[in-house]
Amino acid sequence: MIRLENLSKSFWIKGEQKTVIDNLSLTIPSGKSLALLGRNGAGKSTLLEIIAGTLHADSGRVLSDGTISWPVGLAASFHGDLTGAENVRFIARIYGVDTDDLVDFVGSFAELGNSYFMPMRTYSSGMRSRLTFGASMGIKFDTYLVDEVTAVGDQAFKRKSQRVFIERMKTSSAIMVNHSMGEIRQFCNAGVVLDNGHGEYFDDLEEAIKVHQEILR
Repeated sequence: MIRLENLSKSFWIKGEQKTVIDNLSLTIPSGKSLALLGRNGAGKSTLLEIIAGTLHADSGRVLSDGTISWPVGLAASFHGDLTGAENVRFIARIYGVDTDDLVDFVGSFAELGNSYFMPMRTYSSGMRSRLTFGASMGIKFDTYLVDEVTAVGDQAFKRKSQRVFIERMKTSSAIMVNHSMGEIRQFCNAGVVLDNGHGEYFDDLEEAIKVHQEILR
């Protein structure tokens, strides 16, 4: 279970304060894989980062009775002057998993070759995404936060990413942002629609998609 209590978040943009999330409260039941839907700029990625703890809300709190990943594919928490392998070792220590096992898993999965042992500031955006996706998949979380992760890499790498993600979903849940309704339907069974800073939970995914599509019209 993940519970959001009175979350608010705003940003200053060109001298004006824009409220992205406005006193949002809702509960995501255990066992639900959630599609996070809304138009561009509705606050989907912002909400993912708040749930992950990588971004502070202006007010409110997030409560959970399980482990939550960082947003899969997000490289912001990784240090550019450390190598990919060093970043993975650091993550393993933070999350209390076997360091060598995680380093080996990510090294094999991300297919970075010798670049795995070079500073991450030398990586392309695709290389960073492959490393961070591999690191998150190498740790078993109760809930994975996913922001367009299957868009990473060439077709072969996308298929591999989907396979390992499907395997994780056998025992875990997800909160997913994805513009592909096909992938949303493949991985999710409930939805939250964000609009004008507010959010509504739908236990029926198809109802959530319908409301989302009506907002886009």
